[in-house]
Amino acid sequence: MSVAETRKIGNRTLRFSNLDKSLYPGGFTKGQVLEYYLGIAPVMLPYLRGRAVTLRRFPDGVMAGTFYQKSCPDHRPPWVATARVKSRDSDEFVDHCLLDERAALLWAANLAALEIHVPMARVAVPGRPTAMVFDLDPGPPATIADCMRLGLSLRDLLQRTGLDCLPKTSGSKGLHVYVPLNTRVTFEQTKDFALAIATLLTKQNPKLVTANMSKAQRAGKVFVDWSQNDVHKTTVCAYSLRATEQPRVSTPVTWKEVQASLASNSGKPLAFSPAEVLARVVKLGDLFLPVLKQRQTLPSL
Repeated sequence: MSVAETRKIGNRTLRFSNLDKSLYPGGFTKGQVLEYYLGIAPVMLPYLRGRAVTLRRFPDGVMAGTFYQKSCPDHRPPWVATARVKSRDSDEFVDHCLLDERAALLWAANLAALEIHVPMARVAVPGRPTAMVFDLDPGPPATIADCMRLGLSLRDLLQRTGLDCLPKTSGSKGLHVYVPLNTRVTFEQTKDFALAIATLLTKQNPKLVTANMSKAQRAGKVFVDWSQNDVHKTTVCAYSLRATEQPRVSTPVTWKEVQASLASNSGKPLAFSPAEVLARVVKLGDLFLPVLKQRQTLPSL
């Protein structure tokens, strides 16, 4: 890619700018960001379609300032659809972007929206989450290895309740565990269920695990963030880039990979670059696909 370029994306024409601008300390450029999102679009778009996204933008790169953008910019192309969502703290409504096609995703990437965050429900049925999520977040000196150990315990606990779950890296320092639902369920039900599971994990291992929202309680523990199961909360989308020192991606993985990483003497955490993720999709397909298709109902606790 050149410094600026006009490209045809499907039946849309887009003008990309500042393509040689470095957005990561190692020199990963805006042009490379766009090429990643262009390549990953076929598998990422199903996790974006119909969801009111929040963009986390880094106009001057990940080491400079950032801001979250819920309101879709007024200068968006007319073909970028929006969804009106009621604000959490007022009676006002916010028009979020809908990134339902490849050109819309590339348009957002051109705004240096490196991270794309999505709610658990689609705008068509805002009160019905399609999945339940557990965000395992380590408080130093706890590490992602502690998150992976807890993730395996969480998997086993959920299996005992009859639920399958899938892991993905946060792309940063933690691990996300998703429970596909795709059935009639409310946020009140998923939030209560997730809190009950998080509380049980804390009781089983109080020295390592906490379900307490207070940051003061997280030092040296893994926080099981059950509160992400809320109509107003978002979680970074599968296959989104993250604002890490080196470009990393929130990457679906297998439980075997989690176990192998823990068993490895190298201690290398699960972390994947954009190029590695594109290669994984070619080789393995979309490991997260059950999140879109598998139907499960929440059992009574």
